[in-house]
Amino acid sequence: MLIDQQTRKRLLETVAKRVIANEEELTDLDRAIGDGDHGANMRRGFEAVLAGVDELSAKSLGESLKGVGTALVMKVGGASGPLYGTLFLSLGKSLADDVSREQIAQAFAVAIEAVKARGKSDVGQKTMLDVFYPVLGVLREGGDDLAARLKATARLAAEKTIPMKAIRGRASFLGERSIGHMDPGARSSALMVDAVADVMEGIA
Repeated sequence: MLIDQQTRKRLLETVAKRVIANEEELTDLDRAIGDGDHGANMRRGFEAVLAGVDELSAKSLGESLKGVGTALVMKVGGASGPLYGTLFLSLGKSLADDVSREQIAQAFAVAIEAVKARGKSDVGQKTMLDVFYPVLGVLREGGDDLAARLKATARLAAEKTIPMKAIRGRASFLGERSIGHMDPGARSSALMVDAVADVMEGIA
């Protein structure tokens, strides 16, 4: 699968616009169990990506992803900036313009481990990892209707954080009171997966 400049631009724009469009939802989710700034922080980061999208997409896939990671580290506050920045920077180290599903899955697996190490967190602790791991499983499986299954898996995985008790992050300070709320990072992760899958459907 060749990720040419036009596709790189569409990927970056679709992800950025999807996150920005859902700022209010992310803010509401974070207001329930966090600082209430996840939506605004993510918007700020992806507005920076949009502002530089022509320059970013003119580079190789790896370098464009590293550029996204750098922008998120610099512009997104709280824990999300370093975590999402780590994800994109790690992906950028592994992915070339001509890439297979297997190579994407392997790069994503390495990136997830980098996020896991950066956040000192694991699956089941009500974080973005609770979306990333199920998505990785589907990506590794491949098969028909992959994009649709990735989207459905990400959405369901984010919903499954609702009954979880937060173990990591600011929400963990709430203890039992964190139960009953979707994790904002899980939701923003699902939005990104949804956006990437939409673009994948057009190039598959």
